[in-house]
This record gives sequence, structure tokens and C-alpha cells, in this order.
Amino acid sequence: MSEYQSVKKGKLLLKGEKVKSKKRKHKKQGKDEEKTEAQDVDAVQHGGWWKVKIITEITGTVAIQFGNNCYVKALDNGLFTLGAPHDEGDCPSPEEIFTAFPVNDNKIALKSGYGKYIGIDKSGVVIGRNDAVGPMEQWEPIFQDEKLAIMGNNNCFMSISEDDDVLCQSKKAGPTEYVTIRSMVQRIDNTLKEIPVEEQGSMTEVEINYVRKYQKFQDKKLRINKDDRSKLEIAKTEGTLHETLLDRRSKMKADRYCK
Repeated sequence: MSEYQSVKKGKLLLKGEKVKSKKRKHKKQGKDEEKTEAQDVDAVQHGGWWKVKIITEITGTVAIQFGNNCYVKALDNGLFTLGAPHDEGDCPSPEEIFTAFPVNDNKIALKSGYGKYIGIDKSGVVIGRNDAVGPMEQWEPIFQDEKLAIMGNNNCFMSISEDDDVLCQSKKAGPTEYVTIRSMVQRIDNTLKEIPVEEQGSMTEVEINYVRKYQKFQDKKLRINKDDRSKLEIAKTEGTLHETLLDRRSKMKADRYCK
């Protein structure tokens, strides 16, 4: 009986079939996969939306989470409220998705799905009714002890009232002011990706660099598009900088790859 049990059992092999060898998974590879899965658990629980940890990650498509699976929601009257709780694995609703733009090294601007920038009125109520970014539409994300609070131009922090209204009236940041900003922008490993030489400097310098690189004129005279360059900053945050630059060069017929 012991001799019978010592025989290795396997799949019945018919005549003419070849034995398929199992690929041995490298121990290191298995550990790397487990590490990646562990790091992505939080994002998976929120529909793939990952938690930002530094201000430079707050750009492009974002959502503002208060508590467990509840997000700030834009209303069609220009006000904001706290949306209903989501089930685990659900994404934010369309009304709960915003677009973030960097204003400077410390502040950001947020635009709702209605195309209006989020600001504060005189009473500290968060509103979204302006078409441009002014002082009251600038927000400062403050990271401390792995927590995040968003301070408005009135030096108060964004929070939720008992009626689920979004306000900016609290002078101190506490549990009711702590938020999680989640992003759907593809994460980039900065240790693996360097900024191209052509994209170093101001947007004006970046455009000139690419015109020089792709110009088709033999006289070497630069044909620069004089339209407003503010769209280039937006395109950079949304990951469409190269397409936007090409469109600007095509209007000047200054690119050898333009049709």
C-alpha cells in the first residue's frame, strides 16, 4: 500500500500526447506580484481610483472623498453636497468627478463637470459658478501625518455640514475636515521617466523647442503660433501636450509631419 501511494499521480496521458511541463514561477516574481496587489487593494476597493499623497499628483481627473466611499457632488444650481455612499468597488458618479489644475507650487484650482470653477462665497459656502480662476477659486491641499485637508482662500478648511452641504468655515482641520483626493490619471514612476529636453522650461520655450525640432522650412525661420498658450498648460496636465502642439504647428504649416 505504501508503495502504491508513493507513485506520483497525474493526468491520464494518451498515446501520442506530449507531457506539458509546468512553468516554475520565480520566487522573486511572486513576491513582486504580491506586493503590487497589496499596494492596489485600496484603489480596487474604489473602482481603480487611487489615493494621492503629494500635491503634484492632484492634476487631471479627481474626486474628493469624505468618510467611507462618499464623494463631494456638484449640483446644477452651483452648490455642492455629499453624495450617497458607494458600494465597494464602485467608481465616483459623473457629478462627483472634477478636473484639477495646478495654480502654483502650493495651490490648485478645481472645475466641476458643469464647466465652472469651485470657489467660496462671502459666507464660506462652497460654490461653483465662475468661468475663470480668481483668488476665491484657489485651494491649498495640506498634507500632514498622512492626512489631507483642503484650505480655501479664507484660511478655512473644506468640510461637510450636518445637512451634507459643502462648506469652508472651519478654522482648524479635524476629523470632519480630513479628505481623500482620488485620481484616475495614470501613475508615472518618476524614477524611470525623465523630462525630455524639449519639455524643459516655460510653455513658450517648450513650443519653440518643438517648432525647431520639426520645422520643414529651409530658411530656419521660426513660425510660432501666437494664439493664447494657456491651453498648453491644460493640455500638459491632461496628457495631450504633444497633440495640442502639433495642432498649433499645423495651423502655421510649420511641421514636416503635418498633412
